Amino acid sequence: MTNCFAARANARTISLTQITADGLDSWLKRQSASVTGWVRAAGFEAAPGSTLLIPGTGKKGAVSGALVGVSGDDDIWSWAAAGDKLPAGRYKMAREPKASTANKLALGWGLAAYKFTRYKGKLGDRAELVWPSNADKSAVEGAVDGAFLTRDLINTPAADMGPEELADATKKLARQFKANCSVIVGDDLLKKNFPAIHAVGRASSRAPRLIDLKWGRTSDPKVTLVGKGVCFDTGGLDLKGPAGMLLMKKDMGGAAHVLGLAHMIMAAKLRVRLRVLIPAVENSVSGNAYRPMDVIPTRKGLTVEIGNTDAEGRVVLSDALALAASEKPSVILDFATLTGAARIALGPSLPAMFSNDDALANAFMKCGEAADDPVWRMPLWQPYRKYIEPNIADLSNTGKIPQGGSITAALFLESFVEDTIPWAHFDIMAWNSASQPGKPEGGEAMAMRAAFDVIAKNYTK
Repeated sequence: MTNCFAARANARTISLTQITADGLDSWLKRQSASVTGWVRAAGFEAAPGSTLLIPGTGKKGAVSGALVGVSGDDDIWSWAAAGDKLPAGRYKMAREPKASTANKLALGWGLAAYKFTRYKGKLGDRAELVWPSNADKSAVEGAVDGAFLTRDLINTPAADMGPEELADATKKLARQFKANCSVIVGDDLLKKNFPAIHAVGRASSRAPRLIDLKWGRTSDPKVTLVGKGVCFDTGGLDLKGPAGMLLMKKDMGGAAHVLGLAHMIMAAKLRVRLRVLIPAVENSVSGNAYRPMDVIPTRKGLTVEIGNTDAEGRVVLSDALALAASEKPSVILDFATLTGAARIALGPSLPAMFSNDDALANAFMKCGEAADDPVWRMPLWQPYRKYIEPNIADLSNTGKIPQGGSITAALFLESFVEDTIPWAHFDIMAWNSASQPGKPEGGEAMAMRAAFDVIAKNYTK
């Protein structure tokens, strides 16, 4: 984790006081005239995310404390803003918060510390927070480190994050937590019956592969995570335009999410039998690229007519989901940067969730709200299935109408998961187009903390 926390205070540590706008006047009545005058003169109104340093009465330039405006006790993002705005130094809470508040403020502070520095020199010092005594340090570190891993993977350019490098990142994670990782590469995908992954990835000089991580006791509940690992998407022969291709290094964002979530699960030592499946490909153009109107087989035996080679994510996920379902786990979650239609419906920062299980979907809605990591359930509207049923194959990878694209994509994926297995699919942006407190511009983890809480509360021994 980035060094944004400190174990203990020192002589120069500055006390932080959190204040709501409604509580500011009451707090000022208990302060000296000089402090009250300073706060009033500075125009500080305790708006969420605002900060104010309070000068000391002794040595010139000394600081006696700092104020942080919050909307309430569990305001993650105001503490993220404070971590961003406060000058370098060491800070501690003036009053120790309760455990749930301590976790939220530490999480916000930690998420704000993220910087992607692989291609830049080291950045300067930043504000450090003394760990609140009531904070669950391991839980906060697990969530922050998981988010940082996801962001790092997404932010890495495709030249340095192809299918092989994504497999290497998974192997590194496996070594860290003593998990097992195996990889099926290139033409071996055909021998092992993963024809859809092979078809999409065969045109690239960087061989396609299926990455498979396993961790935990075999007797514990099986939890399987599937992540779309399209390391770069040209659109294939139905080539994307320059604007559409610009951010396609993030098309492996689903894979980055399941690895970040796996980090959280293993760091917390949850009693689950975890499996992570990532179909890793580069959707490229060459003489052997798959073509529009080709019909390709899948692991499950269903055939897919290719309406557009740019709808490749659902094709590679089909083989991985079929493998995931064959073990009949307690739950399957898949994450994918799948459709622009989901962004049109819900915007860039609210993930679309589709599920075949009401209890699972309700758990996500509840946990997402509690963790300030929201999702929104979308319908698996069965009457739209006719739009992905072509004349000469079992399924089409594109719908017959331009509307409802995220729904028809989800229905396509549903075809590869038995309805007796609780399953949820997350159609995510995985990217912040502009910086906000705790959410810097670039790769972003979405619905990951919510997923961890759902698993921890519903699928562990």
